[in-house]
Amino acid sequence: MANQKTVMTNFRWVICALLFVATTVNYLDRQVLSLTWKDFIAVDFHWDDDDYGNITAVFSIFYAIISLFAGKFIDWMGTKKGYIWAIIIWSLGACLHAVCGWATMKMTGISDVESLRAVQAGTEIALTISTISVWLFLACRIILATGESGNFPAAIKVTAEYFPKKDRAYATSIFNAGASVGALVAPLSIPLLAKYMGWEMSFIIIGALGFVWAGAWQFLYSKPNKNRFVNKAELDYIESDKETAEPQKLTTETEEGPKFSIADCFKYRQTWAFIVGKFMTDGVWWFFLFWAPTYFSELGYPMTTGMGQLLVFILYLIVTVVSIFGGYLPKLFVEKRGMHPYAGRMRAMLIFAFLPIFAMFAQPLAGYSVWFPCIIIGLAGAGHQAWSANLYSTIGDMFPKSAIATITGIGTLFGGLCSFAINKCSGMLFKYAGEQGDAFTFFGVTAKPAAYMMVFCYCAVAYLAAWCIMKNLVPKYKPIVVR
Repeated sequence: MANQKTVMTNFRWVICALLFVATTVNYLDRQVLSLTWKDFIAVDFHWDDDDYGNITAVFSIFYAIISLFAGKFIDWMGTKKGYIWAIIIWSLGACLHAVCGWATMKMTGISDVESLRAVQAGTEIALTISTISVWLFLACRIILATGESGNFPAAIKVTAEYFPKKDRAYATSIFNAGASVGALVAPLSIPLLAKYMGWEMSFIIIGALGFVWAGAWQFLYSKPNKNRFVNKAELDYIESDKETAEPQKLTTETEEGPKFSIADCFKYRQTWAFIVGKFMTDGVWWFFLFWAPTYFSELGYPMTTGMGQLLVFILYLIVTVVSIFGGYLPKLFVEKRGMHPYAGRMRAMLIFAFLPIFAMFAQPLAGYSVWFPCIIIGLAGAGHQAWSANLYSTIGDMFPKSAIATITGIGTLFGGLCSFAINKCSGMLFKYAGEQGDAFTFFGVTAKPAAYMMVFCYCAVAYLAAWCIMKNLVPKYKPIVVR
């Protein structure tokens, strides 16, 4: 009986699994609109590309801005209550999309969907329908963005609570893989739901998953030292960093360390290192996420074909599998090479910064086989996810737990601004290159392929450039010390 008590529980991995599910649901909720608007919603509301572009642009900007405050909210509210509030808000926002059709009909006096669709395009009533529906969807997207902005600040803070520094990048890579899995599952499930049950039900069914998760979180989560599922052996392992931690002068305001205002955070080079890492690279991931299906369509494999869907599936399968190993690499450096967790993390980030370099060969090799860009973009995406897992973990290396969600929110703000810029500029560049035809050239490639080549080149060098700047800002491990 005594021996049984010394066996360490592994409940921290149950918590990690919950974070993975939350991140997967996060990405599923975000993608319902993108996978249903063209073939289902636009038919009802007479939308054009500009209407959809305005909705996505507002979502991106609002998500970026609210992230600055979401992190502070999570630090103030705490991970248990803060995470529940975040997922309930975004799940409510997701479900509310389903009533936009009913609300539009009520506001325009149209009695049924058939009459809504029968309105002649270009007429005044068609413009009224599209305008009202766009504003209703914008309201829902703002609610969705408000809740979703809390996911990563909360998840990173929970990881710092439940894992020692050497394990945090690995744990982060696992829950962060939910982004890839969400991108993998969405095109295989959401269009089918919309086709057979209606686009409204696709929002409701996917949105309802968040409420189920909130119930599980309420039952299973509490701080490690108060969790009935965590025994002393596991708690000792989780808190093993305390044995070797450098002394810090902490206030008695909280057991997690001193409180930081948002303005205080910008005083530290460590904050700016994280900002640079997010600002220069987040847009690459979102470019791959939003434009890879379009790119394959340009190559002759639209998403309406089995081959097009297979290409996207294989791409994200590569991302999911390879990126998980990316989080495990710093653990190997720490345990096998005896490196400090921060040094091991930066070494791993340097290694993964080289993977996206192959992106510059995606366009030239596409002429030989479409599988070349599929695999290359998959490896570049895996490099980003592995980079991202380690980048998030650098916050816990250097900041007290009381500031982790706030710093994450600040970085997410700048990452969101980059995501908006690269996707907006890419669309403008692709349109311009298509209009110019062969007159538009880059590295021997002409027309729209040349525009893709330009963006791929940025994707290729962004990570190495970001790593060099980060290394100059914080050359070695230097935790924040409050005097």
